[in-house]
Amino acid sequence: MSGDGPPAEVEDATFVRPFIITGGRSEPAQADLRLETLVVAVGTSREPLALERQHIVALCEQPMTVAELADRVGVPLGVAKVLISDLVVAGRLACQQPAELPLHTLERIRDHVRAL
Repeated sequence: MSGDGPPAEVEDATFVRPFIITGGRSEPAQADLRLETLVVAVGTSREPLALERQHIVALCEQPMTVAELADRVGVPLGVAKVLISDLVVAGRLACQQPAELPLHTLERIRDHVRAL
């Protein structure tokens, strides 16, 4: 080969495939995690955590949504849900679902958006 072909892709040595982070799981233990679910750290444990899990617990010192956590940790949303649900099951995080808006409020918002 003379090297005239397209350049070979250089693989990022620090890239970790998402299924490695979750241990091969793609479904969270808790199915009720939504984008807007608030997550907060609770309690302390002496058990060491993997890097991503430790980062999530540190970020959750202040309540944060699942979507924000995925962005801050830099993992896909599905991976973040698996990690968060594992931490909830382990007692390191607690979740709080935001209150649903009443139907009449949603209808008013819809009407105002249509009027734009």
